Amino acid sequence: MSNVADYIDYNKEHFKSELFDFLRIPSISTDSEYKNDVKDAANYIHNKLSSLDLDRTEIFETDGNPIVYGELTTDESQPTVLVYGHYDVQPPDPLDLWDTPPFEPTVRDGDIYARGASDDKGQSFTHVKALEAYQQTDTDFPVNIKFIFEGEEEIGSPHLVPFIEEHKDLLECDMVLISDTAMFAEDTPSITYGLRGLAYMEIHVQGPNRDLHSGVYGGAVDNPANVLTEIIAQLKDDDGVIQIDGFYDDVIELTEEEREAYKKLPFDKEEYKENLGLNGLRGEKGYNTLERTSARPTLDVNGLWSGYQGEGAKTVLPAKAGAKVSMRLVPDQDPKKIAKLFKKQVESLAPDTVTVEVEEHHGGHPAITDLSFYGLQAAADAFEAIYDKEPFFTREGGSIPIVADFQKVLGAQSILMGFGLNSDAIHSPNEKFALKDFYRGIHTSAKFFELLPEHTS
Repeated sequence: MSNVADYIDYNKEHFKSELFDFLRIPSISTDSEYKNDVKDAANYIHNKLSSLDLDRTEIFETDGNPIVYGELTTDESQPTVLVYGHYDVQPPDPLDLWDTPPFEPTVRDGDIYARGASDDKGQSFTHVKALEAYQQTDTDFPVNIKFIFEGEEEIGSPHLVPFIEEHKDLLECDMVLISDTAMFAEDTPSITYGLRGLAYMEIHVQGPNRDLHSGVYGGAVDNPANVLTEIIAQLKDDDGVIQIDGFYDDVIELTEEEREAYKKLPFDKEEYKENLGLNGLRGEKGYNTLERTSARPTLDVNGLWSGYQGEGAKTVLPAKAGAKVSMRLVPDQDPKKIAKLFKKQVESLAPDTVTVEVEEHHGGHPAITDLSFYGLQAAADAFEAIYDKEPFFTREGGSIPIVADFQKVLGAQSILMGFGLNSDAIHSPNEKFALKDFYRGIHTSAKFFELLPEHTS
């Protein structure tokens, strides 16, 4: 194994150069103008897999963006690990807030700045490079491995689940390895064992058939903007409890052991507020900040629009108003059920002076990995070997819907081996990924593959 570690250390510049080439591709899946760039990114990762001595590599076309696949069988008696990643990225807007161009990777103070650096090109690329290190040093790869890279994660993976269902035999595995999460803090390795789900909704309120003069009609015609904000205000009470009938019916409450584990995490509330530029925090009564952000369900307005938005004043009573609302879900909440409950609640709050339409966008199930799972234990040992610290086991507030789908369709638990940080500004300007964690990620991945067979006995 020392040869593998030495190879990784010796080839750091080579790995960085390849990652930079990957990051330069503006594979924005939310914008059809970048369709060819998304395909270029698929071809790039396919070429990297093809350069390895794999048994098979292939690009599968879908009705959306391509799915890239690769596999290597070394010993059928050993576990098979399915590595999942995504090569698509979020739009970089607003561009004027980037200190350097989003698709021209730049290293500043030890961090790589580029869209996709942490989410998810940099993190997922670590496993490709770990396998390369084994092969280039003629070291026997200890397990069987499969790769699947998709290009639609940032738009809800609409074609991935049908692909998995259609190719269950091809993707059969003992576990799924995903690096698309964050460590608890810098130099503080952690393994995410729980993810929240998601139900994403949109509300439209229609009033009069045109914008009206607020002086002429105000006081006689119900204002859609006022109506919408009144509806939203009634969806949570003063204690932060969501006021949707049946919303909490399926929530699995935290155990006392889990709540005690949260208290042991090295969390500084004052530092947290300072980093966000806040004077205070607010959330569901009876829970601490970490519980609220990772183990309790939420409801948040993501976008709100109506009326005049230009410079100066315009006395208008708007004809319509709209809002986008996301709800983060916890086990065992079902996104489809929650979407129906949300729709029913909003419609019940709407007065008959306006027309209200509620639209469901994408969603995803929450997921939990059994803490006694042998793959999770191997990952913990790998982190400890590389970071020289015992990792924490944490839940994360974000959603990776495919984790629940892997468990449902393939019967495989996922290992969320994240190397990024919550401060990496994913989905925001100046996204970054620590260069040292890119390298340590490769080392940790290689060590995980080495240790995994030991945990099967």
